[in-house]
Amino acid sequence: MTSLVSKENTAATNFDVDYVLSFYKSEAEAQFRKLVQALAEVGLDTEVRNGGNLSLLLFLRIASEKHLVAIAYRSRLKDWLYGLRPSAPAQETQESLALEPLTEAERLRVICSLITNPTSEGGAGITPKSGQWKCVESIFPLHDHTFNKIWIKQLSTSYTLRADDLTVIRDRFGEKVGFYFAFLQSYFTFLIFPAAFGAAAYFLLDQYSSIYAIVNCLWCVTFVEYWKHQETDLSIRWGVHGVSKMETPRSGFKHESITRDPITGQDIKSFPIIKRIFRQLLQIPFAILASILLGSLIATCFGIEVFITEVYSGPFKSVLVGYVFKFNLDSLTIEKVYLPTGLLITFIPLISNLLTSFATSLTEYENYETTGSFDAAVTQKIFVLNFITSYLGIFLTAFVYVPFGSIIVPHLDVFGFTVRPFAEHEKQIQAPTVGFKINPNRLRNQVIYFVVTAQIVNLALEVIMPYLKRKGFNKFQEIKIQRAVKRGASNPNVGADDHPDEAAFLTRVRNEASLDIYDVTSDLREMVMQFGYLSLFSVVWPLTGVSFIINDWIELRGDAIKICVEMQRPAPARADTIGPWLDSLGFLTWLGSITSAALVFLFSGDGLGPEGTPHNIKGWGLLLTIFFSEHIYMLVRFGVRTALSKIDTPALQKQRGERFMVRKRYLEESLSQEAKLILADAPVGKEKINRASLEEEARQGSLHHSTPENRFWKRQLHWEETAKVGADLVNSTAPDQHKKDQ
Repeated sequence: MTSLVSKENTAATNFDVDYVLSFYKSEAEAQFRKLVQALAEVGLDTEVRNGGNLSLLLFLRIASEKHLVAIAYRSRLKDWLYGLRPSAPAQETQESLALEPLTEAERLRVICSLITNPTSEGGAGITPKSGQWKCVESIFPLHDHTFNKIWIKQLSTSYTLRADDLTVIRDRFGEKVGFYFAFLQSYFTFLIFPAAFGAAAYFLLDQYSSIYAIVNCLWCVTFVEYWKHQETDLSIRWGVHGVSKMETPRSGFKHESITRDPITGQDIKSFPIIKRIFRQLLQIPFAILASILLGSLIATCFGIEVFITEVYSGPFKSVLVGYVFKFNLDSLTIEKVYLPTGLLITFIPLISNLLTSFATSLTEYENYETTGSFDAAVTQKIFVLNFITSYLGIFLTAFVYVPFGSIIVPHLDVFGFTVRPFAEHEKQIQAPTVGFKINPNRLRNQVIYFVVTAQIVNLALEVIMPYLKRKGFNKFQEIKIQRAVKRGASNPNVGADDHPDEAAFLTRVRNEASLDIYDVTSDLREMVMQFGYLSLFSVVWPLTGVSFIINDWIELRGDAIKICVEMQRPAPARADTIGPWLDSLGFLTWLGSITSAALVFLFSGDGLGPEGTPHNIKGWGLLLTIFFSEHIYMLVRFGVRTALSKIDTPALQKQRGERFMVRKRYLEESLSQEAKLILADAPVGKEKINRASLEEEARQGSLHHSTPENRFWKRQLHWEETAKVGADLVNSTAPDQHKKDQ
């Protein structure tokens, strides 16, 4: 990727604005005055303009570049004290920044810390939508549209992201966003193998091939362990290795007591651990309730789906069942896909958002002190919810419908009410009591739906829908203004009174203020859940990797467009990992080794499985297969992890080199000081040893307190005397040794 746009052009486009703060007009004037005063006291210039929609736009800029330099230097010094940097920054502030200039992301991060850090740490303590600052809707930096156009154009013409490209992303949007794009690029690159091997397995190997299952499991283990290694390399290269250990106080934390640290003497705000544990225990009923709610919904849709497709034989069946294109070996055919599943895929995002909001509220109630612990707790809850919504339907088909279909289906006539208005007579909605055979292609078609159709739907909801919503909102505002003018009312256009020099700029800022806030966690969640389909169920349809590699090529560029066009520019944040999602990847890999083994055991051969009769399943064989598969997975993971730990990367070599130079410099300085002390204590010249000097030494020893230790070390006054005495001892023992040898 080519070089960035110069800061001068960026500043000219954005009027030197560093951040924009959106403030509700409905709040009292005193609150706004208090806000502006708090920002001014930490060294920020302020300008206010009308924002429309009952809001004000408060523009912020660092008042003094010297102040910015000083804060940035203290930040780097703190990084060194916490072990993030191998050496301390140069003592001269200007020299330090000349050797390592501020990136735009670092500049914005430092200014953001002035705005959001608590007053005890030198910040203004402005936290949007919380505490005394509920009047603050959002705080965001402005987009650099010149850079955005260049970046999107280069992404659209390049196949992969190189290391320099990732560094550019990190320098613009911060390490957290940089790690997401690095993960997506690594995942996309690794998908080349399962896509190619999956295509070969689809055409050359049997259905539910054990060879494909083994190779896919090896690939999953290798990718997860490689990414752990890659995370370390990137964090060292970007100078943030260990930053996750620097706990950031959470603004929403509510302490109940203040204690004094016996070591540092600082006051520490604390919350009783026992009380938090009791609050955390609420996760159990929450998980049970969410599982029952989501499980019941999915199971109900699953039952209706099976009933319509396997039992119902009345009119409008073709309307209740959709279709999907399917590629066979020698033809293109159209096969059925099930409407309840489609409806479920459509409404699952709404249900997930509702439960995610509830999970976030529960985590806030648990009252964590730091941002890291809060984010980890939220991520764990979100993963459980998404695991249920994403995979439960396929698990029901594979491990309930196929083994027990002949037992369950005859009882599904309870769902007859869903199609009773269309049925001509009762026989059309009566489940068969004997002779029922399951649909052997159901599991495969369901997997295809989730890994192809659902991916397309998600991409449309993620990229296209926000664009249409924004265009629709803007059009609505235009129509509203036109109607108001026709009625003779004053022009309600919020920009009617803007200064001509600022009009275009303010229009763009108002548009950005109306955009949604970008959350990189949602994109990471999407990729992790996609990885789960590949790990858990790709043995059912080996072309899963082909579908994902196409989707992710578009996803990478779609996410870039989303950040630049559809979302507010994210404030740069530091990270040295993708966070708890890494543990989720490991869990899905482990579970995939078990699931793939079970699917191969049940379906290998003819691909029909138990055909709805559990009597055909050998329980001991299934359990033994799962047992060996899990233990082989552990051995493979240990081997891959050990092998990757032996691989040295340029970043690791650079880190060792820097640490070696630091140790060498300090050691040389220490040895230099020690040498000076030795020379100062050493005698100027050789002391002449004779009878007079020995008598004088004995006389001085008698005048002062003398100990056996002192007298021991005064026997030989110089190294030459030690050498002479030693030589005499050697010569005195030599004749006796010579006689003994003879």
